[in-house]
Amino acid sequence: LAAQLRELDIDAAGFAADIMDRPSLVDAFDHITQRYGAIDVLEYSPAPHNPVPGITMTGPREVSVDNLQPQIDFYLHGAVTATQQVLAAMVDRGAGTLLYTTGGSSVNPNPMMGNVGPAAAALRNWVLSLHQALAGTGVYAAHVPLNVWIGSGGPDTQPDTIAELYWTLHTKRAEAEH
Repeated sequence: LAAQLRELDIDAAGFAADIMDRPSLVDAFDHITQRYGAIDVLEYSPAPHNPVPGITMTGPREVSVDNLQPQIDFYLHGAVTATQQVLAAMVDRGAGTLLYTTGGSSVNPNPMMGNVGPAAAALRNWVLSLHQALAGTGVYAAHVPLNVWIGSGGPDTQPDTIAELYWTLHTKRAEAEH
């Protein structure tokens, strides 16, 4: 993707990290800030597009600590770690945007996501609390529970439509959740 953007004369670079390996995530943010300076917007969307070792989806009757903990690491701990890398500087500057995406099961439970939903709901709860805690600081945090498969059909699923939603959240800075 970075190469495609560079072909369009957009300065872009990739910084590999594993959101379940917190030290690699911290290291990636160090490299980002070394290259680009302060981060203005963090958009955190933990959505595995390929099978991830150790992460399985189960129904609520099959949930165990062993299959729930990796989901919590993936959704919540990754978000908290990423946020810790940018939040202090954003508060010091009095400006910044933090956007977090989950699936719809973070708001409306779905039995096929018995261990994903609780982890995503934990992230949602934290973001909504963070939104309140940041009031008056110039830093904006919001949660976006996407209840669609991106690009799967109607206009609401299209990447451009979703991008416009994020841009609106970033520029209007009003709602804690869309």
